[in-house]
Amino acid sequence: MASLSSSLPCRNWSYNVFVSFHGPDVRKTLLSHMREQFKRNGITMFDDQKIVRSATIAPSLTDGIRESRISIVILSKRYASSSWCLDELVEILRCKEVMGQIVMTIFYGADPSQVRKQTGEFGMVFDETCSSKTGEERQKWKEALKDVGNIAGEDFLTWDNEANMIEKIARDVSNKLNATLSRDFDGMVGLEPHLRELESLLDLDNNGVVMMVAITGPAGIGKTTIARALQNRLSNRFQLTCFMDNLKGSYLSGPDVLRLQAQFLSKVLNQDDIRICHSGVIEERLCKQRVFIILDDVSNIKQLEALANETTWFGPGSRIVVTTENKELLQQHGINTTYYVGFPSFKDAVNILCRYAFRKNPPYHGFEMLALRVTELCGKLPLGLSVVGSSLRGKNEDEWEKVLRKLETILNRGIEDVLRVGYENLDEDEQTLFLHIAVFFNYRNCDLVKTMFDNSDLDVQEGLKILERRSLIEIHGERIEMHILLRQMGKKAIHEQEPRKRGILMDAQEICEVLEHANGTRAVSGISFDISDLDDVSISERAFKKMPNLRFLRVYKSKEDGNDVVHIPEEMEFPRGLRLLHWEAYPSKCLPPTFHLEYLVELNMKNSKLEYLWQGTQPLTNLKKMGLSGSLQLKELPDLSNATALETLDLMGCESLVEIPSSCSHLHKLQKLWVTGCVKLQVLPAHMNLASLEEVFMRGCSRLRNIPVMSTNIRKLCISETAVEDVPTSTRL
Repeated sequence: MASLSSSLPCRNWSYNVFVSFHGPDVRKTLLSHMREQFKRNGITMFDDQKIVRSATIAPSLTDGIRESRISIVILSKRYASSSWCLDELVEILRCKEVMGQIVMTIFYGADPSQVRKQTGEFGMVFDETCSSKTGEERQKWKEALKDVGNIAGEDFLTWDNEANMIEKIARDVSNKLNATLSRDFDGMVGLEPHLRELESLLDLDNNGVVMMVAITGPAGIGKTTIARALQNRLSNRFQLTCFMDNLKGSYLSGPDVLRLQAQFLSKVLNQDDIRICHSGVIEERLCKQRVFIILDDVSNIKQLEALANETTWFGPGSRIVVTTENKELLQQHGINTTYYVGFPSFKDAVNILCRYAFRKNPPYHGFEMLALRVTELCGKLPLGLSVVGSSLRGKNEDEWEKVLRKLETILNRGIEDVLRVGYENLDEDEQTLFLHIAVFFNYRNCDLVKTMFDNSDLDVQEGLKILERRSLIEIHGERIEMHILLRQMGKKAIHEQEPRKRGILMDAQEICEVLEHANGTRAVSGISFDISDLDDVSISERAFKKMPNLRFLRVYKSKEDGNDVVHIPEEMEFPRGLRLLHWEAYPSKCLPPTFHLEYLVELNMKNSKLEYLWQGTQPLTNLKKMGLSGSLQLKELPDLSNATALETLDLMGCESLVEIPSSCSHLHKLQKLWVTGCVKLQVLPAHMNLASLEEVFMRGCSRLRNIPVMSTNIRKLCISETAVEDVPTSTRL
């Protein structure tokens, strides 16, 4: 028999179906009726009527098997009386294994158990055929019969009407032919590396085990597309396959479980209206089948328990692929093999956009920069690129510009619907943490965020774990990152809250109203105030009186040429529990004398008009970051001796600052000291010797002549454009 490896056919099959049968049992009955039904359904069938039967299988018959997409084995009572039939069966199963051919079975009077075990009447016929054969041939046939007996098929004895059975078989054949390899995924950007990696994880050559593998990643990253392409590539290597989608909305209890299981079995077995009465039916029907199952968009552990609770539910060699944003439920279910889908490279992201916007790559002439800007605004998210790209198809450059302006502030509804589900499945505390990260703490250090919520009811450490497991944030090292489109979705969720219950204020006009008329509420925990487009802002001295729970205050300008005219009364009091004060272009020469500093974690007064901050010694034990860059009029720093937790001190561009006070010698957790551009700076504390100090940037401090012993652990030191001639030995890199 010719080697398969040297004669693999291409995907252009010559025939739809090859039928293996024992002629005297079925040729004039079942087979003739099947042939007519297939002809009516447009199914081409290999015709063996001109082939002369002999002791060995004819080469033309071997070619017929290999050139057919589907083989149907009709197992009649005397099928095993023919060594010709048994050799056909061996060849069919080899084609199934090597070429992915589909094999279907019809038990036409033969009991499936007798076929598998070669017992009873079927076994007696088989023994008679083997009596004159070698032990090797007998063993080869036994294994083939065992394998084919395990392939679920139609049992003639369970049908009361042969015509109906044949119609059902023809329908199943048509469906399988329609489900053959699609070209939908040809040329899809970046898809092939994902598929190669997943094929490796699936260990497809290991037929002795059942494996469950998960595809994880954020919403819109392409998990479903990758899973569909994987099924498209691999389904022909399995007896049964099923893509179970729309699972995200399935919350299961009681009869819902059985309904979902019935729907699942109907898809796997390609049978309509399956009904089940107990949860063990999946195992009963599939435990001997080699299946390839994809459970898409799983969001609840009960969905996994209903459809794939144990690997023993499926036959050896089966593979179950789960796609989900929630890595937590994978841990609960014991799925340890996972493939994380990360964001594409910027180049691939542009190509994805172009595939949808232009149906080609590169973009049309004149659209190059527009394509780059759209890609950036979509944050390289494949869902965003495909949705926006499709909406831009056929539009001119002016229309692209209009879409770009919308993208900067408004999230596309199709994208939002996908992203919103993960947020809505969070508990209330986790939603609160999500929204605060979206507005205040993207790209921030985990420890900093935990400190921000000290003495609150939020369990930030556990909350961050949950958000990461559900792919709503990524944590790189200790830095939190949330995708730009998720941040937009979070901000929209804030705008949709009832105004009196809103915890974060973001609308500039609403904030003006609140600060001018002091009509805030206890619900407010954060204010993010963009003053760029406001002509004039006046703040009441009682502005924060009704907001005792305000922890995070951010006043900023999104436009360089925007407004910076804000009137602050001297008598204004900030809330006592303020943790974050970020106020760009702060208009006063000092902070209010009643300002309470004991809870402050971060003080950022970039480009302020401050001349000094406060007088005397203040409780600063929670302060971790202090930023005053660009404060041109700042002449002195306050006493920082109590800022024992301070890690970053940013004074870049403070052109009026002459001295770093001696109190900074006590900042033993200080890691970064940035004084670049402090052109009047002359004095540093003697013998600072700070154990944690790693970065010191002093470029452009032209009046600085001497550097004391600062630390023995400095990794980065920049003293260019200074008057320093010598660096202490202990400070040298």
